[in-house]
Amino acid sequence: MHAAVLRAHGAAPTYAEHRDPLPGPDEVLVRITAAPVVPLDLLCASGRSYFGTRELPYVPGVQGVGEVVSGADLPPGTRVFVATTAGMADGDGAFADLCVVPRSAVVALSLPETAVDDAHVAALGLSGVAAWQALAWRGGLRPGENVLVLGAGGAVGQAAIGAARAQGAGRVVAVCRPGASATRAAAQQPDAVVEIGEPDVETLAEALLRALPERADVVLDPVFGWVAEAATRAMAPAGRLVNLGGSASDAATFSSAVLRATAISVLGYTNNALSPEQRASALDAVVGEAARGRMSVAHEVHPLAEVGRAWEHAGGSAGVRQVLVP
Repeated sequence: MHAAVLRAHGAAPTYAEHRDPLPGPDEVLVRITAAPVVPLDLLCASGRSYFGTRELPYVPGVQGVGEVVSGADLPPGTRVFVATTAGMADGDGAFADLCVVPRSAVVALSLPETAVDDAHVAALGLSGVAAWQALAWRGGLRPGENVLVLGAGGAVGQAAIGAARAQGAGRVVAVCRPGASATRAAAQQPDAVVEIGEPDVETLAEALLRALPERADVVLDPVFGWVAEAATRAMAPAGRLVNLGGSASDAATFSSAVLRATAISVLGYTNNALSPEQRASALDAVVGEAARGRMSVAHEVHPLAEVGRAWEHAGGSAGVRQVLVP
């Protein structure tokens, strides 16, 4: 088969022939039709990941969409989403014609490609799952509640705007950098877009309150740092800030007075805490909303043979997902 093969840490993978994978017991052989290049792929390939360095060469690709060739209890031709441990553990991932994954890492998709194409599903992928479950499960979003989406120009943020709408949110306000990030956020049709300027907690808090005078019941936060601090000052009593990343900073300073006065909660989220059933349920919901035109992530599609170009673009803009197809 052909694959994108990583031969040196810190370099881009290259298109080459690679050994065909062979499924073992309780494994599924999948023909990959679309695979996103996500930040985790770049981190693992750098050789500086907290997972350590992997045996080379290997095929990256921690997520993918495809169809079952053989294995386990799934009929051949079943449309599936797969998650791999490529780069986190030794072994190959989804940037290939074929991929082998444990049955537990396969989610059968109920909708056909005619409803929502494979590249669209791949672009949303686990970013869509994170957005959906951070709001529904961790944030406990209730119909009519107001939502602030921080980092709204990124993949998770874009997906979260649509997820909040689909879950019945009242007012949805996107918070992001000016320029391309704001354009991507606005494309998801939030009620308002608040652009972030130079680090200034008071100024941003005031801008958030102007955009959302009723205050936020749930804040989805892949940013943290001073932006999250400003968001806490625009939260309603008993509001919930759900953090699932630290793109601005790994640390934030919260006012004890603000926390106590409004009884707000600061909660952590990771997809790794989901059960297989929760992940499958969220993915099904995300794909369904995508088919209805209510959830999407900006993305570009590249042939697998042009993996070097996709890799370069992925490193330059985290808000535009790069998707590899055969």
